[in-house]
Amino acid sequence: MGKSRPDNLNRHSHGEGSLSGDGLRRPPAAARREPHPPASADRALTVLSRTLFDTPDESEILRLAMDHIAAAGPYSAEAGYLLQADGDMVPSPGNRKDHSLTVDRRVRNLAGQDGPVAVPGSPWGQALGLRGFEGLRGYLVVTSRTRPTEAERSLLATLIRHTAAALSVAFAHRRRREEALELHRLREERAALQRQLIAVAAELAYRRAVHALMADVAASGGGEEAVTRALHGLTGLPALVEDRFGRLRSWAGPSRPDPYPEPDPVRQNALLNAAAREAGPARIKGRLIALVRPHGEVLGMLALVDPRGQADEHTVLALEQAATSLAPELAHLRNLAEVELRLHRELADDLLAGTDETSAYARSEAVGHDLHRSHYIVVVQWSDRTADDSFAQTVGRAASAVGMRSLLTRRADHVILLADDRPHARALYEALILETGAPSGSIGVSARCDSPDDIPQHYQEAQRALEVRRHSRKRYGTTFFDQLGLYRILGPGNDFRELEAFVHEWLGQLLDYDARNNSTMAETLARYFDCGGNYDETAASLAIHRSTLRYRLQRIREISGNDLANVEDRLNLQVATRVWKIVLGGSG
Repeated sequence: MGKSRPDNLNRHSHGEGSLSGDGLRRPPAAARREPHPPASADRALTVLSRTLFDTPDESEILRLAMDHIAAAGPYSAEAGYLLQADGDMVPSPGNRKDHSLTVDRRVRNLAGQDGPVAVPGSPWGQALGLRGFEGLRGYLVVTSRTRPTEAERSLLATLIRHTAAALSVAFAHRRRREEALELHRLREERAALQRQLIAVAAELAYRRAVHALMADVAASGGGEEAVTRALHGLTGLPALVEDRFGRLRSWAGPSRPDPYPEPDPVRQNALLNAAAREAGPARIKGRLIALVRPHGEVLGMLALVDPRGQADEHTVLALEQAATSLAPELAHLRNLAEVELRLHRELADDLLAGTDETSAYARSEAVGHDLHRSHYIVVVQWSDRTADDSFAQTVGRAASAVGMRSLLTRRADHVILLADDRPHARALYEALILETGAPSGSIGVSARCDSPDDIPQHYQEAQRALEVRRHSRKRYGTTFFDQLGLYRILGPGNDFRELEAFVHEWLGQLLDYDARNNSTMAETLARYFDCGGNYDETAASLAIHRSTLRYRLQRIREISGNDLANVEDRLNLQVATRVWKIVLGGSG
């Protein structure tokens, strides 16, 4: 009996536990250690780990870890973050929204360290850094319904390490891919730069060759023919030079039209305008065209015939260089033409003023003009253009465009041509419309002049024809002196006193009435005769009503005492109105 108690104590103290003060049996110390995690949790984490490492996308890795956090214990993933290259923490789309601002602020304040996070309704919360080989890759914010055991903490730590490692691997793979793409891009860029360098070198070599060739052509003084030959040789395309009016000056290469088409002024002007709108050579109707205009004014046109569109950038370059080489040549020819024009003008001025025939013939031969031919004096006036040197050049170009050979000069308000043939009735006027862009011009042409001594007289005839045209109902156009009929006596060279007396006799009472009453009876009568006695045309030209015109004509009969139905009165009144307007300038 005495030896049995120690055995029982020993048994109770070593193997079967002991009684507590409350009578409850406590398990031994070894039995109170935390249990190992179940095997299912290990297997779930193993599967998850494989999945994480097989996933190439970092956002997807973070999402998987958050979705499977419960495999490590009684956890919930409140938020996840990925660290960007610029140091910013980007929240995962799966973060809970109800307390995202609080959690975001706490995670950012941790500055890369682990730390507790207070989440309402959760007694335990931690922000755990996802750290890989290269440092912090992000954060996982985890909460628990109860305080986790050591085993649960161990599983969570394992999950965090595997997630961080998977992120590091994915990051490394992504960085390698990006580096590979960047390397590929750099190689492509280097190859492109090398190709560009080769192309630039070839382009520069071609430019130097073209420039040298054109410089040699210009230095040799070969002129337009040499330029077109060199351009044809460089491009293999027919090359040509035209003046600004479309007349051929030079052609090199096959397929030259014979005869060359006569230019149409309207189409030529449209072509020049279309080419001038382009910054470089313009492609127009099977031709590649470059205008030659060294100082803005078009001196000519250099073109390549290219109906199949074969011209490339080298062809364009050759054309531009050829146009540059041609510009000084055409400018030189233009300067010579201006000197010749000045000599022509001086001769024309002397002929208009009156000079001896012997000197006139000698000087005309010196400037290449045949004064032995019959001539016509042509006077040109444009209402919206001053008769300056620029307008004189415009008239000269228009005259050349219609084939007129002439001497040219100018006065204060008109330009004068001494033409060696009778001008066409409308050709010069229409050519000037194209040159000026306005139809508001009048032209007077004298009768035929057979001797230089008669030129001053015929100049007055041309002036008279011009004045008749300007004061007629159709102010714009061309009037020939030998077609004036009665109006040939109305103009400079006649006795003005007789003409004034004639006007006073037939229009004096009307002019006095107009002066006293500030009316226009005399002008109304003149317009009535200009319109051939047609009431509608007269009223329209005066911008008055037909009944107003009828009233005025009745008043004219009463004031003047003349009967418009009488043939003699009507003729004298019509002549008087013409003298009053043309000779006296419509003055009282």
